[in-house]
Amino acid sequence: MQQHPAFIIEGATVVFADRLAPACVHVEDGRITAIDGARDGAFVIDGRGQMLAPAFVDIHGDAFERQIMPRPGTMLPVAPALLETDRQLAANGIATAYHALTLSWEPGLRSVENGRAIVAGLEQLAPRLTVDNRVQLRWETFCFEAIDLIRDALAGPRLPSIAFNDHTSMLLLDPAVRMQERPFEFDPAYPALEPENPVFADKMAERGKRAKIPAADMVALTRSVWERRSEVQAAIDTVAALGRAADAPMLSHDDSQIETRDFYRGHGARISEFPMNRRVAEAARAAGDFIVFGAPNATRGGSHLASIGAADMIREGLCDILASDYYYPAMLLGLARLLADGVAPLHALWPLVSANPARASGLADRGVVEVGRRADLVLVEWPDGGVPSVRRTFVEGREAYRAVPAGH
Repeated sequence: MQQHPAFIIEGATVVFADRLAPACVHVEDGRITAIDGARDGAFVIDGRGQMLAPAFVDIHGDAFERQIMPRPGTMLPVAPALLETDRQLAANGIATAYHALTLSWEPGLRSVENGRAIVAGLEQLAPRLTVDNRVQLRWETFCFEAIDLIRDALAGPRLPSIAFNDHTSMLLLDPAVRMQERPFEFDPAYPALEPENPVFADKMAERGKRAKIPAADMVALTRSVWERRSEVQAAIDTVAALGRAADAPMLSHDDSQIETRDFYRGHGARISEFPMNRRVAEAARAAGDFIVFGAPNATRGGSHLASIGAADMIREGLCDILASDYYYPAMLLGLARLLADGVAPLHALWPLVSANPARASGLADRGVVEVGRRADLVLVEWPDGGVPSVRRTFVEGREAYRAVPAGH
Protein backbone atom coordinates (compact mmCIF):
# COMPACT_ATOMS: atom_id res chain seq x y z
CA MET A 1 0.00 0.00 0.00
CA GLN A 2 1.27 3.47 -0.89
CA GLN A 3 2.03 5.54 2.21
CA HIS A 4 0.13 8.79 2.73
CA PRO A 5 0.92 11.64 5.13
CA ALA A 6 -0.59 11.49 8.59
CA PHE A 7 -3.50 13.82 9.21
CA ILE A 8 -6.05 14.71 11.84
CA ILE A 9 -9.67 15.68 11.28
CA GLU A 10 -10.55 18.15 14.03
CA GLY A 11 -13.76 19.76 15.14
CA ALA A 12 -16.26 17.44 13.47
CA THR A 13 -19.10 15.60 15.16
CA VAL A 14 -18.16 11.95 14.81
CA VAL A 15 -20.62 9.12 14.22
CA PHE A 16 -19.43 6.37 16.54
CA ALA A 17 -21.15 3.00 16.93
CA ASP A 18 -22.96 4.08 20.10
CA ARG A 19 -23.17 7.88 19.94
CA LEU A 20 -22.52 11.15 18.16
CA ALA A 21 -19.73 13.13 19.81
CA PRO A 22 -17.14 15.77 18.95
CA ALA A 23 -13.75 14.14 18.50
CA CYS A 24 -10.43 14.40 16.68
CA VAL A 25 -9.61 11.44 14.47
CA HIS A 26 -5.95 10.72 13.69
CA VAL A 27 -5.14 8.84 10.47
CA GLU A 28 -1.80 7.38 9.45
CA ASP A 29 -0.80 4.83 6.82
CA GLY A 30 -4.41 4.33 5.84
CA ARG A 31 -5.65 3.44 9.34
CA ILE A 32 -7.30 5.24 12.21
CA THR A 33 -4.49 5.40 14.77
CA ALA A 34 -6.00 7.53 17.55
CA ILE A 35 -9.16 9.23 18.77
CA ASP A 36 -8.43 12.56 20.50
CA GLY A 37 -4.69 11.85 20.43
CA ALA A 38 -1.79 14.28 20.12
CA ARG A 39 -1.22 16.10 16.83
CA ASP A 40 2.41 15.00 16.57
CA GLY A 41 2.97 17.20 13.55
CA ALA A 42 0.15 15.67 11.51
CA PHE A 43 -1.62 17.77 8.89
CA VAL A 44 -4.89 19.18 10.28
CA ILE A 45 -8.20 19.10 8.39
CA ASP A 46 -10.82 21.45 9.77
CA GLY A 47 -14.08 19.54 10.26
CA ARG A 48 -15.93 22.20 12.21
CA GLY A 49 -19.63 22.34 11.43
CA GLN A 50 -19.49 18.96 9.68
CA MET A 51 -20.16 15.34 10.52
CA LEU A 52 -17.45 12.69 10.24
CA ALA A 53 -18.68 9.14 9.73
CA PRO A 54 -17.68 5.78 8.32
CA ALA A 55 -17.78 5.88 4.54
CA PHE A 56 -20.51 3.84 2.90
CA VAL A 57 -20.22 0.17 1.95
CA ASP A 58 -22.64 -0.47 -0.90
CA ILE A 59 -23.55 -4.15 -1.07
CA HIS A 60 -25.66 -3.82 -4.25
CA GLY A 61 -25.61 -0.97 -6.77
CA ASP A 62 -26.52 -1.13 -10.45
CA ALA A 63 -26.52 2.59 -11.31
CA PHE A 64 -23.28 1.93 -13.21
CA GLU A 65 -25.45 0.48 -15.99
CA ARG A 66 -26.56 4.02 -16.84
CA GLN A 67 -22.98 4.96 -17.66
CA ILE A 68 -22.66 1.97 -19.99
CA MET A 69 -26.13 2.33 -21.54
CA PRO A 70 -27.35 5.91 -20.97
CA ARG A 71 -30.26 5.33 -23.35
CA PRO A 72 -32.00 2.04 -24.17
CA GLY A 73 -29.94 0.20 -26.75
CA THR A 74 -27.13 2.81 -26.78
CA MET A 75 -23.95 1.20 -25.45
CA LEU A 76 -20.81 3.19 -24.61
CA PRO A 77 -17.25 1.91 -24.02
CA VAL A 78 -16.69 0.17 -20.70
CA ALA A 79 -13.53 1.96 -19.51
CA PRO A 80 -14.84 5.56 -19.48
CA ALA A 81 -18.12 4.33 -18.02
CA LEU A 82 -16.31 2.70 -15.10
CA LEU A 83 -14.12 5.77 -14.53
CA GLU A 84 -17.21 7.96 -14.39
CA THR A 85 -18.97 5.52 -12.07
CA ASP A 86 -15.98 5.51 -9.72
CA ARG A 87 -16.12 9.28 -9.44
CA GLN A 88 -19.82 9.21 -8.71
CA LEU A 89 -19.20 6.69 -5.95
CA ALA A 90 -16.53 8.85 -4.31
CA ALA A 91 -18.70 11.97 -4.60
CA ASN A 92 -21.47 10.14 -2.75
CA GLY A 93 -19.30 8.91 0.09
CA ILE A 94 -19.18 5.28 -1.09
CA ALA A 95 -15.73 3.86 -0.34
CA THR A 96 -16.57 0.21 -1.09
CA ALA A 97 -18.96 -0.70 -3.89
CA TYR A 98 -20.25 -4.05 -5.08
CA HIS A 99 -21.50 -3.43 -8.61
CA ALA A 100 -24.56 -5.59 -9.20
CA LEU A 101 -23.35 -7.08 -12.47
CA THR A 102 -26.22 -9.02 -13.97
CA LEU A 103 -25.02 -12.07 -15.87
CA SER A 104 -27.91 -13.05 -18.08
CA TRP A 105 -28.72 -15.08 -21.15
CA GLU A 106 -29.96 -11.84 -22.72
CA PRO A 107 -27.71 -10.18 -25.31
CA GLY A 108 -26.43 -6.65 -24.78
CA LEU A 109 -26.05 -4.81 -21.50
CA ARG A 110 -26.51 -7.83 -19.23
CA SER A 111 -24.80 -10.42 -21.37
CA VAL A 112 -21.94 -12.62 -20.21
CA GLU A 113 -19.75 -10.98 -22.85
CA ASN A 114 -20.38 -7.53 -21.39
CA GLY A 115 -19.98 -8.91 -17.86
CA ARG A 116 -16.55 -10.26 -18.74
CA ALA A 117 -15.58 -6.87 -20.19
CA ILE A 118 -16.63 -5.13 -16.97
CA VAL A 119 -14.74 -7.55 -14.71
CA ALA A 120 -11.64 -7.16 -16.87
CA GLY A 121 -12.10 -3.39 -17.05
CA LEU A 122 -12.25 -3.01 -13.29
CA GLU A 123 -9.07 -5.06 -12.90
CA GLN A 124 -7.19 -3.07 -15.54
CA LEU A 125 -8.36 0.30 -14.19
CA ALA A 126 -7.77 -0.53 -10.51
CA PRO A 127 -4.67 1.71 -10.17
CA ARG A 128 -6.67 4.69 -11.47
CA LEU A 129 -9.85 4.18 -9.45
CA THR A 130 -10.50 6.15 -6.29
CA VAL A 131 -12.66 3.70 -4.30
CA ASP A 132 -12.73 -0.06 -3.72
CA ASN A 133 -14.70 -1.26 -6.77
CA ARG A 134 -15.86 -4.89 -6.55
CA VAL A 135 -18.55 -6.87 -8.29
CA GLN A 136 -21.63 -8.65 -7.12
CA LEU A 137 -22.00 -11.49 -9.61
CA ARG A 138 -25.74 -11.13 -9.96
CA TRP A 139 -26.18 -14.43 -11.69
CA GLU A 140 -29.34 -15.22 -13.61
CA THR A 141 -29.71 -18.88 -12.69
CA PHE A 142 -30.78 -19.86 -16.22
CA CYS A 143 -27.51 -18.44 -17.60
CA PHE A 144 -25.37 -21.57 -17.79
CA GLU A 145 -22.74 -19.87 -19.94
CA ALA A 146 -21.83 -17.52 -17.05
CA ILE A 147 -20.36 -20.24 -14.83
CA ASP A 148 -16.85 -19.99 -16.31
CA LEU A 149 -16.84 -16.22 -15.74
CA ILE A 150 -17.98 -16.71 -12.15
CA ARG A 151 -15.16 -19.18 -11.59
CA ASP A 152 -12.61 -16.76 -13.06
CA ALA A 153 -13.93 -13.76 -11.11
CA LEU A 154 -13.77 -15.67 -7.82
CA ALA A 155 -10.05 -16.22 -8.44
CA GLY A 156 -9.44 -12.49 -9.02
CA PRO A 157 -7.71 -9.98 -6.74
CA ARG A 158 -10.91 -8.56 -5.20
CA LEU A 159 -13.26 -11.27 -3.98
CA PRO A 160 -16.73 -10.70 -5.46
CA SER A 161 -20.05 -11.66 -3.97
CA ILE A 162 -22.58 -13.93 -5.68
CA ALA A 163 -26.29 -13.12 -5.87
CA PHE A 164 -28.67 -15.83 -7.04
CA ASN A 165 -31.17 -14.11 -9.29
CA ASP A 166 -34.11 -15.72 -11.11
CA HIS A 167 -35.79 -13.09 -13.23
CA THR A 168 -36.51 -15.71 -15.87
CA SER A 169 -39.20 -17.39 -13.79
CA MET A 170 -40.40 -13.94 -12.77
CA LEU A 171 -40.59 -12.92 -16.42
CA LEU A 172 -42.76 -15.92 -17.22
CA LEU A 173 -44.99 -15.56 -14.16
CA ASP A 174 -48.68 -15.55 -14.99
CA PRO A 175 -49.81 -11.92 -14.54
CA ALA A 176 -52.73 -13.14 -12.44
CA VAL A 177 -50.21 -13.83 -9.65
CA ARG A 178 -48.65 -10.88 -7.81
CA MET A 179 -44.88 -10.77 -8.24
CA GLN A 180 -44.46 -10.34 -4.46
CA GLU A 181 -46.31 -13.64 -3.91
CA ARG A 182 -44.93 -15.76 -6.73
CA PRO A 183 -44.38 -19.41 -5.73
CA PHE A 184 -41.01 -21.03 -5.20
CA GLU A 185 -39.35 -21.17 -8.61
CA PHE A 186 -38.97 -24.95 -8.58
CA ASP A 187 -42.56 -25.66 -7.58
CA PRO A 188 -43.85 -28.21 -10.14
CA ALA A 189 -47.08 -26.20 -10.30
CA TYR A 190 -45.32 -22.87 -10.94
CA PRO A 191 -47.88 -20.65 -12.74
CA ALA A 192 -45.88 -19.87 -15.88
CA LEU A 193 -47.24 -17.89 -18.78
CA GLU A 194 -47.09 -19.93 -21.96
CA PRO A 195 -44.61 -18.35 -24.39
CA GLU A 196 -47.24 -18.59 -27.14
CA ASN A 197 -49.56 -16.28 -25.18
CA PRO A 198 -49.91 -12.80 -26.77
CA VAL A 199 -49.41 -11.23 -23.33
CA PHE A 200 -45.97 -12.80 -23.24
CA ALA A 201 -45.06 -11.21 -26.58
CA ASP A 202 -46.04 -7.80 -25.19
CA LYS A 203 -43.77 -8.33 -22.17
CA MET A 204 -40.86 -9.05 -24.50
CA ALA A 205 -40.95 -5.71 -26.30
CA GLU A 206 -39.03 -3.74 -23.64
CA ARG A 207 -36.63 -6.63 -23.04
CA GLY A 208 -35.86 -6.77 -26.73
CA LYS A 209 -35.17 -3.05 -26.81
CA ARG A 210 -32.59 -3.34 -24.03
CA ALA A 211 -31.03 -6.38 -25.69
CA LYS A 212 -31.09 -4.66 -29.13
CA ILE A 213 -32.99 -7.51 -30.81
CA PRO A 214 -36.52 -7.63 -32.29
CA ALA A 215 -39.32 -8.62 -29.93
CA ALA A 216 -40.00 -11.80 -31.96
CA ASP A 217 -36.38 -12.88 -31.52
CA MET A 218 -36.63 -12.16 -27.79
CA VAL A 219 -39.71 -14.38 -27.59
CA ALA A 220 -37.88 -17.22 -29.34
CA LEU A 221 -34.79 -16.81 -27.15
CA THR A 222 -36.82 -16.81 -23.94
CA ARG A 223 -38.73 -19.90 -25.04
CA SER A 224 -35.47 -21.77 -25.68
CA VAL A 225 -34.09 -20.75 -22.30
CA TRP A 226 -37.25 -21.83 -20.46
CA GLU A 227 -37.01 -25.26 -22.07
CA ARG A 228 -33.80 -25.84 -20.07
CA ARG A 229 -35.51 -25.24 -16.73
CA SER A 230 -34.77 -28.80 -15.57
CA GLU A 231 -31.03 -28.02 -15.66
CA VAL A 232 -31.15 -24.98 -13.36
CA GLN A 233 -30.90 -26.69 -9.97
CA ALA A 234 -27.69 -28.47 -10.95
CA ALA A 235 -26.23 -25.17 -12.14
CA ILE A 236 -27.12 -23.57 -8.79
CA ASP A 237 -25.37 -26.43 -7.00
CA THR A 238 -22.24 -25.78 -9.06
CA VAL A 239 -22.16 -22.01 -8.51
CA ALA A 240 -22.92 -22.32 -4.79
CA ALA A 241 -20.06 -24.80 -4.41
CA LEU A 242 -17.71 -22.36 -6.14
CA GLY A 243 -18.84 -19.60 -3.80
CA ARG A 244 -18.40 -21.68 -0.68
CA ALA A 245 -14.93 -22.80 -1.76
CA ALA A 246 -13.88 -19.17 -2.25
CA ASP A 247 -15.60 -18.05 0.98
CA ALA A 248 -17.50 -15.47 -1.06
CA PRO A 249 -20.49 -13.71 0.45
CA MET A 250 -23.67 -15.03 -1.19
CA LEU A 251 -27.14 -13.51 -1.50
CA SER A 252 -30.50 -14.49 -2.89
CA HIS A 253 -32.46 -11.81 -4.67
CA ASP A 254 -36.18 -10.94 -4.44
CA ASP A 255 -37.17 -13.86 -2.20
CA SER A 256 -40.95 -14.21 -2.25
CA GLN A 257 -41.40 -17.45 -0.30
CA ILE A 258 -39.89 -18.87 2.89
CA GLU A 259 -39.15 -21.97 0.84
CA THR A 260 -37.04 -19.84 -1.51
CA ARG A 261 -35.03 -18.36 1.36
CA ASP A 262 -34.56 -21.82 2.90
CA PHE A 263 -33.37 -23.20 -0.43
CA TYR A 264 -30.67 -20.58 -0.94
CA ARG A 265 -29.64 -20.56 2.72
CA GLY A 266 -29.06 -24.29 2.35
CA HIS A 267 -26.65 -23.49 -0.47
CA GLY A 268 -24.71 -21.01 1.69
CA ALA A 269 -26.43 -17.73 0.81
CA ARG A 270 -26.88 -16.07 4.21
CA ILE A 271 -28.02 -12.69 2.85
CA SER A 272 -31.62 -12.09 1.79
CA GLU A 273 -31.56 -9.24 -0.69
CA PHE A 274 -34.84 -7.35 -1.12
CA PRO A 275 -37.26 -9.92 0.34
CA MET A 276 -40.62 -9.18 -1.17
CA ASN A 277 -42.90 -9.68 1.80
CA ARG A 278 -42.82 -9.54 5.59
CA ARG A 279 -43.07 -13.27 6.27
CA VAL A 280 -39.88 -13.94 4.27
CA ALA A 281 -38.07 -11.19 6.15
CA GLU A 282 -39.27 -12.64 9.45
CA ALA A 283 -38.05 -16.10 8.45
CA ALA A 284 -34.67 -14.67 7.44
CA ARG A 285 -34.39 -12.90 10.78
CA ALA A 286 -35.32 -16.05 12.71
CA ALA A 287 -32.54 -17.93 10.88
CA GLY A 288 -29.96 -15.22 11.57
CA ASP A 289 -29.58 -14.09 7.95
CA PHE A 290 -28.65 -10.57 6.92
CA ILE A 291 -31.56 -8.67 5.34
CA VAL A 292 -31.07 -6.00 2.67
CA PHE A 293 -33.47 -3.35 1.43
CA GLY A 294 -32.97 -0.48 -0.97
CA ALA A 295 -31.86 2.95 0.19
CA PRO A 296 -34.06 4.54 -2.52
CA ASN A 297 -36.98 2.77 -0.82
CA ALA A 298 -36.04 4.58 2.41
CA THR A 299 -35.49 7.87 0.57
CA ARG A 300 -38.86 7.78 -1.19
CA GLY A 301 -40.77 6.43 1.77
CA GLY A 302 -41.70 3.19 0.01
CA SER A 303 -40.80 0.68 -2.69
CA HIS A 304 -41.15 1.56 -6.39
CA LEU A 305 -42.48 -2.00 -6.86
CA ALA A 306 -45.19 -1.64 -4.19
CA SER A 307 -43.32 -4.09 -1.98
CA ILE A 308 -42.75 -3.58 1.74
CA GLY A 309 -41.25 -0.33 3.00
CA ALA A 310 -37.69 -0.17 4.29
CA ALA A 311 -38.61 2.20 7.14
CA ASP A 312 -41.18 -0.23 8.50
CA MET A 313 -38.69 -3.08 8.28
CA ILE A 314 -36.07 -1.07 10.17
CA ARG A 315 -38.57 -0.22 12.91
CA GLU A 316 -39.44 -3.90 13.24
CA GLY A 317 -35.82 -5.07 13.31
CA LEU A 318 -36.16 -6.74 9.91
CA CYS A 319 -33.54 -4.78 7.99
CA ASP A 320 -29.78 -4.84 8.56
CA ILE A 321 -28.50 -3.20 5.39
CA LEU A 322 -29.49 -0.46 2.97
CA ALA A 323 -28.03 -0.66 -0.56
CA SER A 324 -27.86 2.09 -3.16
CA ASP A 325 -29.74 -0.18 -5.58
CA TYR A 326 -30.25 2.14 -8.58
CA TYR A 327 -29.30 5.54 -7.07
CA TYR A 328 -25.99 6.26 -5.33
CA PRO A 329 -27.09 9.44 -3.48
CA ALA A 330 -29.76 7.41 -1.66
CA MET A 331 -27.16 6.04 0.76
CA LEU A 332 -27.03 9.44 2.49
CA LEU A 333 -30.49 10.69 1.55
CA GLY A 334 -32.11 7.53 2.91
CA LEU A 335 -30.48 8.12 6.29
CA ALA A 336 -31.71 11.71 6.25
CA ARG A 337 -35.29 10.65 5.53
CA LEU A 338 -35.22 7.95 8.22
CA LEU A 339 -33.83 10.41 10.75
CA ALA A 340 -36.41 13.06 9.85
CA ASP A 341 -39.20 10.50 10.21
CA GLY A 342 -37.97 9.51 13.67
CA VAL A 343 -37.21 5.91 12.76
CA ALA A 344 -34.04 5.86 14.89
CA PRO A 345 -31.20 8.16 16.00
CA LEU A 346 -28.46 8.70 13.45
CA HIS A 347 -25.80 6.62 15.20
CA ALA A 348 -28.21 3.67 15.17
CA LEU A 349 -29.04 4.18 11.48
CA TRP A 350 -25.51 4.59 10.16
CA PRO A 351 -24.53 0.88 10.53
CA LEU A 352 -27.15 0.10 7.87
CA VAL A 353 -24.83 1.63 5.28
CA SER A 354 -21.41 0.91 6.78
CA ALA A 355 -20.70 -1.62 9.54
CA ASN A 356 -23.46 -4.09 8.66
CA PRO A 357 -22.79 -4.41 4.91
CA ALA A 358 -19.06 -4.64 5.68
CA ARG A 359 -19.67 -7.47 8.15
CA ALA A 360 -22.06 -9.29 5.79
CA SER A 361 -19.43 -9.05 3.06
CA GLY A 362 -16.63 -10.37 5.24
CA LEU A 363 -14.80 -7.02 5.30
CA ALA A 364 -13.89 -6.81 8.97
CA ASP A 365 -11.40 -3.98 8.47
CA ARG A 366 -13.89 -1.18 7.72
CA GLY A 367 -17.30 0.30 8.45
CA VAL A 368 -16.74 1.95 11.87
CA VAL A 369 -14.72 4.80 13.35
CA GLU A 370 -12.40 2.85 15.65
CA VAL A 371 -8.67 2.72 16.21
CA GLY A 372 -7.10 0.11 13.96
CA ARG A 373 -9.81 0.19 11.28
CA ARG A 374 -9.31 1.36 7.72
CA ALA A 375 -9.63 5.10 7.37
CA ASP A 376 -12.65 4.92 5.05
CA LEU A 377 -14.34 8.12 6.15
CA VAL A 378 -16.79 10.71 4.90
CA LEU A 379 -17.16 14.36 5.93
CA VAL A 380 -20.74 15.50 5.53
CA GLU A 381 -22.18 19.01 5.57
CA TRP A 382 -25.59 18.66 7.23
CA PRO A 383 -27.31 21.99 7.90
CA ASP A 384 -30.26 22.00 10.29
CA GLY A 385 -33.39 21.30 8.29
CA GLY A 386 -31.33 21.09 5.07
CA VAL A 387 -30.21 18.41 2.66
CA PRO A 388 -26.93 16.74 3.67
CA SER A 389 -24.10 16.58 1.16
CA VAL A 390 -20.71 14.90 1.01
CA ARG A 391 -17.75 17.27 1.23
CA ARG A 392 -14.85 14.81 1.47
CA THR A 393 -14.41 11.09 1.06
CA PHE A 394 -11.34 9.22 2.30
CA VAL A 395 -10.53 5.69 1.19
CA GLU A 396 -7.86 3.92 3.22
CA GLY A 397 -6.59 7.32 4.32
CA ARG A 398 -6.39 8.69 0.78
CA GLU A 399 -8.56 11.63 -0.21
CA ALA A 400 -10.79 10.29 -2.99
CA TYR A 401 -13.11 13.28 -3.25
CA ARG A 402 -13.31 16.90 -2.14
CA ALA A 403 -15.95 19.52 -2.85
CA VAL A 404 -15.41 23.15 -1.82
CA PRO A 405 -18.63 25.23 -1.76
CA ALA A 406 -18.64 28.52 -3.68
CA GLY A 407 -18.87 30.53 -0.47
CA HIS A 408 -15.61 29.17 0.96
